[in-house]
Amino acid sequence: MDLEHKFARFGDGLSVSEDAVIEGYASLFGQVDQGSDVVQRGAYQSSLDGLAKAGQRVKMLWQHDPAQPIGVWDEVREDDKGLWVKGRLLESTQKGREAAELIRAGAMDGLSIGYRTKRAVKNDKGQRVLTELELWEVSLVTFPMLPSARVAAKGSDPEAENTWRSIAEVFNDARQELART
Repeated sequence: MDLEHKFARFGDGLSVSEDAVIEGYASLFGQVDQGSDVVQRGAYQSSLDGLAKAGQRVKMLWQHDPAQPIGVWDEVREDDKGLWVKGRLLESTQKGREAAELIRAGAMDGLSIGYRTKRAVKNDKGQRVLTELELWEVSLVTFPMLPSARVAAKGSDPEAENTWRSIAEVFNDARQELART
């Protein structure tokens, strides 16, 4: 099984504190993403329980690059809405400082999970319903796949949002095309 990625923008509750603590939703339940996947409530629980039992944490990476950890997730849990994360960007690293500034400026607002699908079913709409996932990492990313899970930034421009969403769709289509070849 290959490692898969699922993108989401930070949930409405995102906050970035002065000491670079970030929190928000990495995944929202019941919402169809641009890859026609839907994560079902409870899909992460087995993985989270296994990590806790082993004394391990979900990794915080920059753009899914395992060579670029940028912080630590202190809390990762499921709630009624989705997969909620809270962690600290390590501003003692160059990439951690950059990530903190990009988030504060509103230039970076996406999270993406790296996972393996353990169980999934197709629904009557042809969508893949993910019922059990092995969560490996949560990355800060530029372009999210789940547009509805987003942060409300001060001074947001809806027209600019639509432009960024269109650009993200082009990148997603290109990524899918490359995966076919």
